Amino acid sequence: MKPKSEASQELYQIMLDRGYEERFCDLITQNLNTDYTAQRMISYLSHYSELPEVELVDEMLAILGDRNRIMQKKQLEHSNAVYNEYLNSRKMR
Repeated sequence: MKPKSEASQELYQIMLDRGYEERFCDLITQNLNTDYTAQRMISYLSHYSELPEVELVDEMLAILGDRNRIMQKKQLEHSNAVYNEYLNSRKMR
């Protein structure tokens, strides 16, 4: 498993300070283990003083969904660039 980033460790501590169970905090930060994803959750938490666990899980899933869409878009852009390069090299022959 990937080690937790600094922001993920910060998120863990914020959640503990707000009274969430240690195991729950660990599960959330295992999934939000990059600075980008953890920072998004920290930002989300900053708007609320109390949230039920189900709300945090829902937001975690939304963040992960966004991250997956961004990753897929970058992969598709790269594939398209490689294909265009191939097509351009064939035209020059």
